[in-house]
Amino acid sequence: MSKKFPITVSSWTLGDQCTFEERVKAAKEAGFEGIGLRAETYVDALSEGLFDEDILNILAKYDMKVTEVEYIVQWADDVRSYEQKYKEQMCFHMCALFGVNHINCGLMENYSVEHTAQKLKELCHRAGKYTIGVEPMPYSGLPDIKKAWAVVKGSGCDNAKLILDTWHWVRANQPMDLALLEDIPADKIVAVQINDVHDRAYAKSILRDESMHDRLAPGTGYGDTAAFCRMLREKGVEPKAMGVEVISDAILAKGVAEAAKYNFDNTVKVLAEAWPEAMPEK
Repeated sequence: MSKKFPITVSSWTLGDQCTFEERVKAAKEAGFEGIGLRAETYVDALSEGLFDEDILNILAKYDMKVTEVEYIVQWADDVRSYEQKYKEQMCFHMCALFGVNHINCGLMENYSVEHTAQKLKELCHRAGKYTIGVEPMPYSGLPDIKKAWAVVKGSGCDNAKLILDTWHWVRANQPMDLALLEDIPADKIVAVQINDVHDRAYAKSILRDESMHDRLAPGTGYGDTAAFCRMLREKGVEPKAMGVEVISDAILAKGVAEAAKYNFDNTVKVLAEAWPEAMPEK
């Protein structure tokens, strides 16, 4: 592992069309120190006929660890579907299985800060020893750092924290300015995801389509990934995972092995410049 933070290929970066072993192999050969798994990706592995023991054996074969678990959603609704309840429990199981202590969570629905903070408190209680990392996204019910932090703070829970993503930060039109993080303790940012953006955003009504199909590798676009990393480094953030979340149809079309290698190589170029403590050990 890197000196402090495992460089992790997030689940969506390698899509959902490869086998579990292909995912792990591509990540390892590219240079990544960890992989992220969504609940759906884990279920896909089970659907291949793998059992938990098989999954752990594949990870051991390539000396790879799961370092990121996601993604609990719709947690602020008063009435939740069984699908979402099952998905939440699956994330808890994945944390126990892989030794991961935080879960990435998002919220598309828009509620008041007070309501959302109460529902986050309830989720954190269900999570027990695991940390709930809330990710602000510009097209979501937590569109920016201001509201996301108000909700996390309002929950009053030690295990409620934030996850910050370059793409979401830039597309929320937030400057790379430490002043936006002034009131947030560094240890309340549990994980980081990096990537980059095109020079022009998609229209607001389809902004999520850009997020899910057309991101760029770190340092290859117009979002100044290096400045984002420097800001968090200066803040004193020590992420449990340095996620590389580059959701890109164009990059993934080259195949999972090439996508993994391309994203890793561009990531280390940025980290060498802006966050050297996060560089992988030689």
